[in-house]
Amino acid sequence: MTPDVLSAGPQELEALLEEAGQPRFRGRQLFRALWREGVADYAAVTVWPKALRTAMAQRAPWGRARCLAEQRSPDGTVKWLLAFPDGARVETVLLPHDYGYSLCVSSQVGCAMGCTFCASGLSGRLRNLTAGEMLEQVRFANTYLAEADPGARVSRVDLMGSGEPLDNYTATVRFLRLAHEPEGLGLSYRHMTVSTSGLAPRIRRLADEGLPVTLAVSLHAADDELRTRLMPVNQAYPLEAVMEAAAYYWRRTRRRVTFEYLLLRGLNDTPAQARQLVALLRPLDGGAHVNLIPWNPVPELPWQASTPAAAARFLDLVQAGGISCTIRKEFGRDIDAACGQLRRREEGMRDSQGLWVIPPRPGPG
Repeated sequence: MTPDVLSAGPQELEALLEEAGQPRFRGRQLFRALWREGVADYAAVTVWPKALRTAMAQRAPWGRARCLAEQRSPDGTVKWLLAFPDGARVETVLLPHDYGYSLCVSSQVGCAMGCTFCASGLSGRLRNLTAGEMLEQVRFANTYLAEADPGARVSRVDLMGSGEPLDNYTATVRFLRLAHEPEGLGLSYRHMTVSTSGLAPRIRRLADEGLPVTLAVSLHAADDELRTRLMPVNQAYPLEAVMEAAAYYWRRTRRRVTFEYLLLRGLNDTPAQARQLVALLRPLDGGAHVNLIPWNPVPELPWQASTPAAAARFLDLVQAGGISCTIRKEFGRDIDAACGQLRRREEGMRDSQGLWVIPPRPGPG
């Protein structure tokens, strides 16, 4: 079986090189080359003798992701549609901030959760990503930044792209640990966020991993009836189970839990929902932060975004209830930045050279 080099840690690569009759330190050299330097292939691992590069290319080949489509927004947001060697495609989004750059990373090709407001799940889940394929998204963004903003690198990663990270648990945790490796990407655990639709048992399991990452729970409603309408996963893990798991995460890690709340006009943005949300989160006793999210419209879906006035009123009511709450800054509305939108738009749209062609965005009406 061919080793998955891109999902291997430094010690695993040391063992791989030792099996090939090489000194163990060659493995750490490879890990640094893969992630700190972002080399394109074995030929670029110049600290190795040429014969070793040739031999390892045959023994343990690996391939980088390639870009099929790119969209840029005037606000600095960049979205890529990336393809892996087997043809699987995912999206990743680079976001500029005052502190630097964050990257929204996908964890699956598609999604099985079936949330009714999200483009990612319209085609279902096709497969999980490996830890290496998640790292590849960060490596690709860093390669882009090396030219676009020399000296800059991704300093924060949010597993908020396509897929449910905790439905791909083993690869997700491996990704977090590998992304933290100082000889590679060197990202702080405190600058990593794992988003979940509320898989309660896995939230508890993540709390016990000893990784001080931020947990973001996609809530989107403060009562079970509405949440089940929006998120079918609520039938398996209703709000009581989700909130108990979130409270466990807060007690175990002392990391405040973020609750993502997508604002949909006339549905979950009412004063009654705001008051229910306050009552739901108050037992966390300071361990909750609400992130209100303006909805990026998806043509296939029936919802409408809240008005600015309704969003401001909701924010005021939650804050007045003693719950920390902010409205997320909008990024990339003009480039289909919501999960799964670009992948669906580009499906099947290739030119004669096999490159992806971005059609014009539909106009109003």
